[in-house]
Amino acid sequence: MDTRTLGTTGPTVSALGLGLMGMSDLYGDADEVESIATIHAALDAGVTLLDTGDFYGMGHNEMLLREALRGRNRDDAVISVKFGALRDVDGGWNGADVRPVAIKNFLAYSLRRLGTDHIDIYRPARLPGDVPVEDVVGTLAELVKAGHIRHIGLSEVSAETLRRAHAIHPIADLQIEYSLISRNPEADILPTARELGVGITAYGVLSRGLISGHWTARRDTVSTDFRSHLPRFSGANLDRNLALVDALRAIAEARGVTVAQIAIAWVLARGEDIVPLVGARRRDRLTEALGATAVTLTGEDLAAIEAAVPADAAAGSRYGEAQMALLDSERA
Repeated sequence: MDTRTLGTTGPTVSALGLGLMGMSDLYGDADEVESIATIHAALDAGVTLLDTGDFYGMGHNEMLLREALRGRNRDDAVISVKFGALRDVDGGWNGADVRPVAIKNFLAYSLRRLGTDHIDIYRPARLPGDVPVEDVVGTLAELVKAGHIRHIGLSEVSAETLRRAHAIHPIADLQIEYSLISRNPEADILPTARELGVGITAYGVLSRGLISGHWTARRDTVSTDFRSHLPRFSGANLDRNLALVDALRAIAEARGVTVAQIAIAWVLARGEDIVPLVGARRRDRLTEALGATAVTLTGEDLAAIEAAVPADAAAGSRYGEAQMALLDSERA
């Protein structure tokens, strides 16, 4: 497994990271035994960056990771945790809390659930706007000084917010959705991150399975799978987006690889400062994703991919209107 460094101040991690959200939440039921086996397989393959959130399954995801790391060397994993999202007993969403006192509370609970004395990268999941980013980063800087966290990350923030945050304390990486059909960061956010020396951890590189090559218009989703409520997975939008996947499939087949592999390889090729997060919940999907690291895209390949899936080709927004309004990255 090749490695990449997150920005100029962040840790060195595997070129691919593993996102754990779907093992506990939002994609329907998951097999806990298979989930742990998948984390083990990732670690054995050299994947070091493991991304979770304290609100994934209301703490379940962190406890799952603790179990997966039991008996392993803690320092073999770079644990990234998002905090701040508020849930209710039915799994609903109630905004985010990033007040200094809340940050310290969330961290205390995460450390206990993870069974560790430090978190490698700690980041607010969203910045609701009622607390200045300077106060959020200032609090996190205190926690770095105390040794409870090693690096500060951010998630889904605008270029302006990233600048303000980085002026208070170095930001290791910005986690943001970035894929062939989610290219908003290219305009301002990615150039600003590069100017400041901030790494990018790209989530949603397969657009939650939409451009994996495995999704079909006939696929049924259970009520607990939030993709059934996303605009890109609905009606005529889905038909148009799957047509893009078919165009991408022709390129992948010509190269002898899968659609998922070509989509992940495209993100890998966008720069050494970008680390894609793959949300594999099973070992076979993990194996497929890892195969992308062996795919080298030529200039001809990249041109064909751009022609098949132009930057503005996706139909529908990545979230519903209410959720989009919560994204600082989409406000600028």
